[in-house]
Amino acid sequence: MSDDPYRWLESLDAPEVARWVTARNAETLAGLGGEGFARRRDEIREVLDNKDHVPWPGWRGDGLYYNFWTDADHPRGLWRRTTPDQYRLDQPEWDVLLDLDALNAAEGESWTWAGVTVLRPAYDRCLISLSRGGADAVVVREFDLARRAFVEDGFTLPEAKSSVGWIDADTIYVATDFGPGSLTASGYPRIVKQWRRSTPLSAAEPVHEAGTGELGVSAGHDPTPGFERDLVTQFLDFYRAKHFLRTPDGALVRIEVPDDAWIDVHRKWLLIRPRSAWLTHPAGTLLATEFDDFLGGGRELTVLFRPDEHTSLDTWAWTRNHLLLVTRTDVKSRVHILSPEPAGATGWRRRQMPGPGEFDDIGIADTDPDRNDSYAIRFSGYLRPATLGLATVGEDEKMAILKSEPAFFDTDGLAVRQFFATSADGTQVPYFVVGGEHPGPTLLTGYGGFEISMTPGYDGVLGRGWLARGGAYAVANIRGGGEYGPDWHRAARRENRIRAYEDFAAVAADLVSRGITTPDRLGISGDSNGGLLMGVMLTRHPELFGAVVASVPLLDMHRYTKLLAGHSWIAEYGDPDDEADWAYLREYSPYHAVRPGQPYPPVLFITSTRDDRVHPAHARKMTARLREYGYPVSYYENVEGGHGAAADNAQAATLDALAQEFLWRTLSPPHAPRSWPSPSR
Repeated sequence: MSDDPYRWLESLDAPEVARWVTARNAETLAGLGGEGFARRRDEIREVLDNKDHVPWPGWRGDGLYYNFWTDADHPRGLWRRTTPDQYRLDQPEWDVLLDLDALNAAEGESWTWAGVTVLRPAYDRCLISLSRGGADAVVVREFDLARRAFVEDGFTLPEAKSSVGWIDADTIYVATDFGPGSLTASGYPRIVKQWRRSTPLSAAEPVHEAGTGELGVSAGHDPTPGFERDLVTQFLDFYRAKHFLRTPDGALVRIEVPDDAWIDVHRKWLLIRPRSAWLTHPAGTLLATEFDDFLGGGRELTVLFRPDEHTSLDTWAWTRNHLLLVTRTDVKSRVHILSPEPAGATGWRRRQMPGPGEFDDIGIADTDPDRNDSYAIRFSGYLRPATLGLATVGEDEKMAILKSEPAFFDTDGLAVRQFFATSADGTQVPYFVVGGEHPGPTLLTGYGGFEISMTPGYDGVLGRGWLARGGAYAVANIRGGGEYGPDWHRAARRENRIRAYEDFAAVAADLVSRGITTPDRLGISGDSNGGLLMGVMLTRHPELFGAVVASVPLLDMHRYTKLLAGHSWIAEYGDPDDEADWAYLREYSPYHAVRPGQPYPPVLFITSTRDDRVHPAHARKMTARLREYGYPVSYYENVEGGHGAAADNAQAATLDALAQEFLWRTLSPPHAPRSWPSPSR
């Protein structure tokens, strides 16, 4: 491998790197700034800061609704709670627990919210995670919910990629940076300990360790009366783990499920979802058994869900006594309610909830399994603002609509269609198209990795800034994602990764062949692994596209394992230090595929200095290499934001406006209008 002339851009904040970033940012703002950009930015900010957004509730087990809220007056946000009766009002009275903007002002920090773990069953203390500028690394601080204040001399952890969990009021599990040798090669904690209040962290009792080459380790305590358990998970890689029950004497008892199975323990039940075929069950099946019986060697497994060619299990959630499943058939969702039969009977009763519109999405917003069988459901679609409904299993189950998002753009004349493109190996790849009868510039997006699905959802920013201006929007459900379960993901992992890129190229070509767009009017955009997808499209299929936007992208597939959390993705992509793996990685690594004299379309890279997951050097080095050959490339690096690239709505509005302005300017020369095609497979 030849020397990398732009390796110096891997330094996060060296003076010469800072000067390079400042110069690129200035060029991009000068090129894309102006009245159009400012108008887009202000419109986007109006959407993001709108005070009529649904305050999505989270149940913590104490009967109250918790919410984290941001708007123009509270850019870093308020953590707050209210009663169910108040929540039903148009303007609830909120009990503010923590004001992050006030905290930042008092401490001279730039905290962003990174989550909370509440002590059960007392619900009077919690562990709050705060991130500087949106990074994955967090500071953990104990908080008193009654006093609405941090606990002096309480549990506190310095900045690290930590995980924590309550055991009781005076004891927690903690996996963090304990010093040299305590992190895996991916930068995550490899040691979990039990830490008692009023003792130094150095005195915490070791519980379990993962190997340096593995992903990490965590532990948790379930305080459910009658079902108290401690579970430890040793993550071997992104998709494999060993699960253990920790006994009162500290011994670990292996839960004998496949390494690639996901498990869930609720009261007496153990759920198992293998990611590959197991016993007589295909990958993606959901199985139920009694936890104690299984641990004792019993193998009586009940099939709760079995996938088929078109249908997969997306997710599930427990109420106190019932199980909710979300399934997808050709990317269209349904929710099912499963109930175990009374003691002495066998099997589970099941029924399907009424579905949403054909291309709308339905998902579980939250449940309160400690207290009751209520569940909150979220409905949304490309043209349907999200709606929050509430019902209770076993009672009057008519869904009560609690809140709805405001509509941010006019949908008259717009329609949603689903098509199927034929990939290079004959696989049928679904995709959605949203637009009017005579669409203008078309924006296509995709992801295709880590078994993450691209599903319908309302986007006021995209709707106002793109669809309302006459553009069309397309979403490709390519392999590597989770739209059809583990096999759909596995089909584009490691040496098969090229299948995801063939799928996306096939969707692009299908959009053109159906007359929806033309290559010069087709723009593409993707984030993270989707940014890698954009880089591959740029260098392998430049003739298919008129513009490319890649945000927080992965691009250097030879160095990715050496940069921040990259080592953790070897199970997804392969190991470039292994000659056999590098042989296929270099075939598509965008940074290594750049050649002079190619018809590359204009490209915009967006990243963040504070991204401690995907190193900004990926975008920096790719920009430098494209500039070396004189290609049209723009670059913008936000200082804050972490892997989301933006730490607040003002930053998000700037980044979204840059992307939309870049795409619209590049793709919008006048063309004759085209008719909308009929849907077909």
